Amino acid sequence: MPLLLLYHTVPAQDLSLKDALQYALQHYTAARKAKLEVENSAYKIQETRAAALPEVSASGGLTYNPLLQLSAIPAELSPTGSATLIAFGQKWNSNAGVSLSQKLFDQSVFTGLKATKATREYYLLAQQQTEEQVLEQVATAYYQVLAQRQKVAVVDSNIRTTTEMQRIIKGQYESGLAKRIDADRVAVNLNNLNSQRRQLLSEVSLKENQLKFYMGLPIQTPIIISQDALVHIVPRAIADGDSAVVTQRSDYLVLLKQAELLKFQKQATEAAYYPSLSLAGNYSYQRLSNSFPFGKSGPSSPGWFDVASVGLNLKVPIFSGGGKKAKVRQADIDVRKLQEDITDVKQSLNLAYENARSQINNSILTLNTQEANVQLAQAVFNDTQNNYNQGLATLTDLLDARNDLTEAQNNYTGALLDYKLAEIQMIKSKGQIKSLLN
Repeated sequence: MPLLLLYHTVPAQDLSLKDALQYALQHYTAARKAKLEVENSAYKIQETRAAALPEVSASGGLTYNPLLQLSAIPAELSPTGSATLIAFGQKWNSNAGVSLSQKLFDQSVFTGLKATKATREYYLLAQQQTEEQVLEQVATAYYQVLAQRQKVAVVDSNIRTTTEMQRIIKGQYESGLAKRIDADRVAVNLNNLNSQRRQLLSEVSLKENQLKFYMGLPIQTPIIISQDALVHIVPRAIADGDSAVVTQRSDYLVLLKQAELLKFQKQATEAAYYPSLSLAGNYSYQRLSNSFPFGKSGPSSPGWFDVASVGLNLKVPIFSGGGKKAKVRQADIDVRKLQEDITDVKQSLNLAYENARSQINNSILTLNTQEANVQLAQAVFNDTQNNYNQGLATLTDLLDARNDLTEAQNNYTGALLDYKLAEIQMIKSKGQIKSLLN
């Protein structure tokens, strides 16, 4: 279904799970932010690479000195035979030039360049992790809506049955074949069913709003979900020999890549112990003049002259009061802490898999039991209804049988939901949550 069909401007159509998941990956804020982080990582890498490239800048200046600095001429050098104050320099000083600087050796820059690939991979993995979380949320909310709608369908069926029962008993009462209390009891039961239906519809609305939120869909947009997605389920048990593949989980891969980046960060901190060497060059034009410098040259206003310089700058760290050593140790602690997190996550992922496997197998047993209960309750209700029509069963027996059938149907719906939620957790624990998109 085209995603645009979800809006008010076109007729609403059935929303499949695949449509909901695809829409969420495009519109839910968390998924969109993850894409922006990947895009931003390219600029961070570009910033890191720029540190290894030369920097070129241009500069210019114009200075006017209304009062020049006076310098004293000793008496033995003065033509007057006494100390004399003479102004050196010109009132106007102008210059324009360019400068270049290039790092020839800087260990922190080299380390940053080596970390660029890992940085890109980290943000891609983080995006994958976020998308998997979005898929889990949407799939869970989707099946919760289905289960709630199924309960509404059960109540609707009961309302139709009770309405027909009320019509029959009313006719019997008017013919003197039934008691007034029987007609009243059916009316009360029907009112309770209508009240229950309104409450269920309210809960459906809440579940649908939650689904729309996780999809990034405007809350006012109507959606229609087919009940077939929950009813047509083929349960599949998980063998005891199966095991989790932790290395495929994005949660685990993100931490591994983060550990790699922390090691680069530690190396960059250690780079403070290394000397650094850079090249610097300058070239400029200058002019000194007692008149505005852009006029003609003369005895008191020499012309433009150029100045150039090239140099190497070497910086050798000797002593920093132990600050560098403390920073390196802090970086090492960060690496070791993350290793503990990796161990913890690995264990938690194995635990999640075992819990999901146990839950899905238990759900299958419960589902089979509840399915059998529905069939049995339906048979009891049919027999009781037949006996009631023949005067062999009381109205109480019929209402009790119908309530038992309703309870069995709702329990079966709950078992279906539990199985689907367990299935989602199993798929997630295998690192295959994106298979829901197929």
